[in-house]
Amino acid sequence: MDTASLGDALAVVNASLNASSAVALGTGFVLIKRKTVRGHQRAMLTALLASALFLVFYLTRVALTGTHEFAGEGTARVVYLSILFTHMILAVVVVPLVLRLLYLVRERRFHDHARLARWVFPVWAYVSVTGLLVYLLLYQIYGYR
Repeated sequence: MDTASLGDALAVVNASLNASSAVALGTGFVLIKRKTVRGHQRAMLTALLASALFLVFYLTRVALTGTHEFAGEGTARVVYLSILFTHMILAVVVVPLVLRLLYLVRERRFHDHARLARWVFPVWAYVSVTGLLVYLLLYQIYGYR
């Protein structure tokens, strides 16, 4: 398998990891609303693992193949770049927030964890969903140059 093929395969894996993270986040949200704490913990650990693996594989893909130029034009390009830039900014912002949530759980500060999670959850969910959208737009719908 050549480098380009490996990079394309990693892009599919990354899209799957983003989708898995989004599903796990949604599941964790529903479970905590139902006060199913153990299930919530499992779902959130799944989301964390999927997101962490995504980061490792994403950095590997970029190291192997670099970034790709979006082939769409006009409105499609504006929409893609808007999604991409907000995704990138919020992906950087969410990392320390998720680490803070983990710290609060470890310290058994569940009230503080819940208060912060109200803000972190939609950001993390947005990052996961838009990561999948970026893949679909870049690789499946418009292709890249």
